[in-house]
Amino acid sequence: MRLQGKTALVTGAASGFGKGITETFAREGARVAIVDLNETAAGAVVKEIGNGAIALRCDVSQAAEVEAAVAATLKAFGHLDIVVNNAGVSHRNQPMLDVSEAEFDRVFAVNVKSIYLMARATIPHFRARGGGVMLNVGSTAGLRPRPGLAWYNASKGAVNLLSKSMAVELAPDNIRVNALAPVAGDTPLLATFMGEDTPEKRAAFKATIPLGRLSTPQDIANAALYLCSDEANFITGVVLEVDGGRCI
Repeated sequence: MRLQGKTALVTGAASGFGKGITETFAREGARVAIVDLNETAAGAVVKEIGNGAIALRCDVSQAAEVEAAVAATLKAFGHLDIVVNNAGVSHRNQPMLDVSEAEFDRVFAVNVKSIYLMARATIPHFRARGGGVMLNVGSTAGLRPRPGLAWYNASKGAVNLLSKSMAVELAPDNIRVNALAPVAGDTPLLATFMGEDTPEKRAAFKATIPLGRLSTPQDIANAALYLCSDEANFITGVVLEVDGGRCI
């Protein structure tokens, strides 16, 4: 198993891409902290995957809650090898000036500030252990933006560039940092991206993807597994497009 003996913390792990990542990591031998705002849903995932997984409630935009989640993970597992910053939100697809200030602040707090908070909470531990892996879930929205999602696009562009910046700075500490850039998938965020979930809107989204379908949680989990495994121990600073050709 490719993550045997490893421990991982995954945010936004109770549904969508995060759930796919936790299921795959557990299947490959990792003990996983399933971190999510919805503690009940996180607990249900723990029951599904077993393997010593734990469920933790956390608002990733709040420093105290992030620190508490990391502390609880270290108490349960003894150490931490992998962090996946997957939690994310979007504003509804609409003209950029129609997005409220509160929505803007929430998008950047959950999508970007959360990485800052998680870095502060985990990098000292990685340094003390002599290394670690951080994987940030960005988006093709930060590479090939769609209209109506201006502020979400910008937040994911920040995630993509931040991952490269972190990789350069943390390489001397043997801490690898990469990002995934998924195309839209059939997750709870899809309706937000489209503005409304209709067969016509879905068809229009699929038409922009050369391979002709939306991404799946397993697509993203497979890429995450590789980048977080020892097989990728010479790969850092990469923003891997998992997009069926969307960014070509």
